Amino acid sequence: MGLERIILRDFIIVQSIELDWEQGFTVLTGETGAGKSILIEALQLVTGGRADVSVVREGAQRCDVSAEFKLDSKLKNFLIESGFDANDQVLLRRTVDIQGKSRAWINGSPATAGQLRVLGENLLDIHGQHAWQGLTRPEEVMKLLDAYAQLDTSAINLAWQAWRQSKGSLLNAQVRQTQFKNECERLDWQLSEIGKLAPLADEWEVINVEHTRLSHTQALIDAAQEAVMRLEDGEHSAIRNMHLANSTLENQAKLEPAFESINDLLQSSLAQVQDCVHTLNSYLRKTEPDPNRLSQLDQRISNWLSLARRYKTEPTELPRLWKRWGEELIELQTTTDLNELTLAEKKARNEYIKEAQILSKGRSGAAPKLATAITQAMQQLGMVGGRFEVELRPALQPMQSGMEEVHFLVSGHPGSTPRPVGKVASGGELSRIALAIAVTTSQLGTAQTLIFDEVDAGIGGKVAQTVGQLMKKLGLDRQVLAITHLPQVAACADHHWVVSKHTSTESTISKVIKIQSDQRILEIARMLGGDLDSKSTIEHAKDMLANQL
Repeated sequence: MGLERIILRDFIIVQSIELDWEQGFTVLTGETGAGKSILIEALQLVTGGRADVSVVREGAQRCDVSAEFKLDSKLKNFLIESGFDANDQVLLRRTVDIQGKSRAWINGSPATAGQLRVLGENLLDIHGQHAWQGLTRPEEVMKLLDAYAQLDTSAINLAWQAWRQSKGSLLNAQVRQTQFKNECERLDWQLSEIGKLAPLADEWEVINVEHTRLSHTQALIDAAQEAVMRLEDGEHSAIRNMHLANSTLENQAKLEPAFESINDLLQSSLAQVQDCVHTLNSYLRKTEPDPNRLSQLDQRISNWLSLARRYKTEPTELPRLWKRWGEELIELQTTTDLNELTLAEKKARNEYIKEAQILSKGRSGAAPKLATAITQAMQQLGMVGGRFEVELRPALQPMQSGMEEVHFLVSGHPGSTPRPVGKVASGGELSRIALAIAVTTSQLGTAQTLIFDEVDAGIGGKVAQTVGQLMKKLGLDRQVLAITHLPQVAACADHHWVVSKHTSTESTISKVIKIQSDQRILEIARMLGGDLDSKSTIEHAKDMLANQL
């Protein structure tokens, strides 16, 4: 069994309701506007549906919805893996306050709406009164066929994502290739331009020193010549005077021993001065003005400064800039190699095609079987001679769901050409087709609770009785809950609940009670539309219930 209990507090027009659900087929009936669909809305909220302040009953501070379900082993494992307590039951709870803030719990522990949705998708299968509208959406039709064929689409989803990512990488690389080409050409031109100069590290300081020296060569020569002259040439040269001083001290050393040490020091100094003169003469022999070299340095420094200004950098940074551009060019030339990306894209595409072909084969085999099953259900629902077809068409381009589109076609009468479900004119036919599909596919999922929300709209008579009998049959191994306005359907139920609305000067409140025996006879009579005081109406209601026992 699935749903065991639901508790509502201050939800829409419900002040307080606590209902225990049973196995089998249960119907909810009541006057139009009594709030029969409120329970469905509450279940949708507590299983992760959209929370809105409008669900809070007027005058209340917040609404509170709880639902308790019996679990199978699969969902127990999900609870354990998600960090929740797990036993044979799971209690879901959701509150919404008047500020629209929502909170959720699973077995008493805080939870997210997403976690509630995961549980809800496995606990409940809700078929709404506009279920046929989903049959016009290709993605919903595809999901239904895949579920019927028991196809696992997780592999193709992963393959599609991998292929899309590899295609994106390849496309980006191809787009960048043109950009890279332009960038490479720019860098190559800049490198060629600076390459003509070929600046070396620390060269800027060296050539500036050399340029300064060459610019002052004559002054340096004049200084060296004057120094030689003052040290060696002429009557008053330093060397001549030092020789004289040395001789004078040497002659008097016998009388003053202290002169010997002074004389030794003087001789050492004389030797150093002579070395200086020798070095200066050597400098003068090798040094002469070099206007050609100076001109070369002028030109190199001028080119160096021009390039530095063009690329908005300091002259000392030019060698490093040249080196960095060279490294960038090598990196860009390496990046533009598309071979690896092309191979990766091809591999991902082949993997996608393999998974898509597996799905195509499964869908092709399941499509006629599903069409036959729904066609048979249509016959039971009063569409004798009607035919349902599941058409597979090649997609214009590969999709995440595969390489084909799925379309549902239907003909409501013998001899008529099947047309897309959305173009079937009769509202009654649409409802019956949707119900036929719901009945045919109701046992595909793992949900133990099936909910039919007025899917029987637009039908009546014997067909309505057939609908009730089908739902009762479903209730043999599933928990089935139906909101209905048809007495034929209500009479087939194992359990019957009535929703009523009570209005006072202060508020409007919806209540739900379980009915049996005479109460149920009266509710079926009301639904028949006859006079409740009429004996024939009451007898008709009794007969309808008796025929279902």
